[in-house]
Amino acid sequence: MNTSQPSFDTVTEALSWLNTQGFNYNFNLDENCIRFNNNSQSMSPEEFTIEHVFRFEGETDPGDEDIVYGISSDKHGIKGVLTSAFGIYADSLSTEMIKKLSVH
Repeated sequence: MNTSQPSFDTVTEALSWLNTQGFNYNFNLDENCIRFNNNSQSMSPEEFTIEHVFRFEGETDPGDEDIVYGISSDKHGIKGVLTSAFGIYADSLSTEMIKKLSVH
């Protein structure tokens, strides 16, 4: 993970910056993988690397957290973003996916 990344006030700013860095795919979280290309392809946890993580707390509720991940996959030759993944889906994720996403 890149430790010298910029900080942003909004999710939109983080997504815009990631896009300028080549993170152009939109990833969707599934129980034990990340899906892309309209959910027609998937990557298991060992097939991707989390390069950037941006956390945003809700203004009124600190527990209302959005997370933006900048993710790359050398195997698939792609970079993209996954948003608000962990808090919403944590109960339905495999142990392997929870470990991968919470390392950061």
